[in-house]
Amino acid sequence: MRLALAILFLGSTLLACSQPSESSRCILGNEKLEVLIPILESKSVAVVGNHTSVLKADITENPTHLVDTLMSLGVNVVKAFAPEHGFRGNQANGANIVDGVDTVTGLSILSLHGKHRKPSNESLADVSVIVFDIQDVGARFYTYLSTLLLVMEAAAENDIKVIVLDRPNPHGHHVQGPMLDPDFSSFVSLAPVPVVHGMTLGEIALMANGEGWLKGGIVADLEVISCEGYKHSSWYSLTIAPSPNLPSEQSIALYPSLCFFEPTAVSIGRGTPTPFEITGYPGNTKGDFQFTPVSTPGASPNPKHKDQICHGQNLRSHKTTWDLSILFEYAEHFRNDQGELEGFFTSESFFDKLAGTDQLRIALENGLHLEEIEASWEDDLEEFKISRTPYLLYPL
Repeated sequence: MRLALAILFLGSTLLACSQPSESSRCILGNEKLEVLIPILESKSVAVVGNHTSVLKADITENPTHLVDTLMSLGVNVVKAFAPEHGFRGNQANGANIVDGVDTVTGLSILSLHGKHRKPSNESLADVSVIVFDIQDVGARFYTYLSTLLLVMEAAAENDIKVIVLDRPNPHGHHVQGPMLDPDFSSFVSLAPVPVVHGMTLGEIALMANGEGWLKGGIVADLEVISCEGYKHSSWYSLTIAPSPNLPSEQSIALYPSLCFFEPTAVSIGRGTPTPFEITGYPGNTKGDFQFTPVSTPGASPNPKHKDQICHGQNLRSHKTTWDLSILFEYAEHFRNDQGELEGFFTSESFFDKLAGTDQLRIALENGLHLEEIEASWEDDLEEFKISRTPYLLYPL
């Protein structure tokens, strides 16, 4: 099988499927080949994809990678671009992804999470169409969204068409968190949206064009091939783990809330079988759950508090998909007699980049109530919901 990909990810890790039958399941954009193939005829094509870029992964034991399918149908695929975690999805978060060549097809695989975050003009010289097919999880700091915007920007600068093969958002049912303050824009917070934006990547791509988000207000030649049978209120469970440390429904559900612990002294279970489902740190006297992070190749080679027993909470049965009270409660454990958060933040700058603002950190430092800080961004969220309306492809 070309690229030998199928679903080579952590032992072909699959998540539960929310579409029980062929007749009732959601049809992904990449399955609508009758729409896609005519657009690609006689074109030189680059694919931005990873291990999730497979067709009908929820109803067959042997799904095929999009690249395999396109090449088998005679499409001239000239190269692939790899986002964070790599084209096969087996690299740890933040890992420097290097360029490579597929040993079966000879395709060049160029990294978008290494020397380049944005395709270079040179890399696009032989490309006339870019196909983007990656499963997102719906949080602003999940970098596939930033990759999409940078790909669109590069394509617009080089007069190349972009086709987004749309997929449901497992957090498509809600909008939460602070809006991005442009002063805190970074690769982990590039789109001017809330932390949880409630949109599919196809919808965000349309909004990026319509609202002039790309550098200089440039507009990409964009086509979104939408899903069928999806609405934002739908419960959609991913069939393939989207990255090494999101191996379960619960980890995906808690990810937008628990990711704020990354630049703190608190572990969220990287280096265990249940990342983003547990919290704790050495010496914690609150919480009766314990775990020991260990080196986990391909997921967490050097996890926080490696080989140390951490005490804290097991959140595997936690039902809320947005809950910053966990963050606020842990912060209080680090408040000293002078009222300061002593040893809580390990990188204030990175925390602010994740939040897209410094206001959340300041609220934690000043001991504000969660309700106060959430109320402070409520008007912004309502304005965002209104501004995104023209770009929504699916019912709420």
